[in-house]
Amino acid sequence: MGGQSSSFTPGCDCLAHRFGNAADNGARRPRYPSDMTDAEWKVVRPLLPVPGWMRGRGGQPEAYCHRAILDAVRYLVDNGIKWRAMPADFPPWDRVYAFFRRWRDRGLIGEFHGRLRDRVRTRAGRDIEPTAAVIDSQSVTADAVVGSDSRGFDGGKLINGRKRHIVVDSLGLLLGVMVTAADVGDRTAAKVLLQRVTEAHHRLVLVWADGGYTGSLVKHCLAALALVLQIVKRSDDQKGFVVLPKRWIVERTNAWLMRTRRLARDYERRTNSAEAIVYWSMTLLMTRRLARQHPSPA
Repeated sequence: MGGQSSSFTPGCDCLAHRFGNAADNGARRPRYPSDMTDAEWKVVRPLLPVPGWMRGRGGQPEAYCHRAILDAVRYLVDNGIKWRAMPADFPPWDRVYAFFRRWRDRGLIGEFHGRLRDRVRTRAGRDIEPTAAVIDSQSVTADAVVGSDSRGFDGGKLINGRKRHIVVDSLGLLLGVMVTAADVGDRTAAKVLLQRVTEAHHRLVLVWADGGYTGSLVKHCLAALALVLQIVKRSDDQKGFVVLPKRWIVERTNAWLMRTRRLARDYERRTNSAEAIVYWSMTLLMTRRLARQHPSPA
């Protein structure tokens, strides 16, 4: 069949194969570094959102293997390819993109990511809800497809593109992300992002930040969000690279994100797609960590 691959083996325990219309297709054989191992799939399978067609919300039962669809999105994020350049052994690119778009628009990627984060925190001996976090931003060059309405020039970093604002817990796991034009100030974005994060994580009481978040934001966080914003400053007499307390946590997360090539630049036409890619990047990290350190039983 055109566009199909012969790299399939019979049998798959995903919902699309068990209850949907994917029974005519076999299970795809993993072949790329971004593909989930069997140990990762055992972690992921029970955490996936239940499709709407299985909950009586209408829609056609899915015809493509969930594991293959997930591996396709992971491949795109990890390797930075174009949607239309999806390898032939994955489902058709437009079906993979439709899945990505559905999870983006309905908040399912955030739900899936949150379940993985809770599992990682539990395995690390932490409470599910964090009480402390770190905030930072990272400017990245935007591709030509990014319109002028969502891009800008960061005069400090001399970058024409977008800025990723992230809040992470003390393990470096993502609590929230917001993508803006690169000329949006850190304090302006932080007011919105911290509002979202505190609404989702009610036990959060302390956030560490760098000197770019000083000023009225400190009072705003305390008065409006009951949140202590603690500024970790670099000493004026320090020279060269210095690891600063707490701030290194979020810097490490930014480094994790830059390992996935789709995030080396901003290729997304819409900012919510750029945010979804960040969540997908973190799911790769967490599934690998869970499978490697604590293999899940069958």
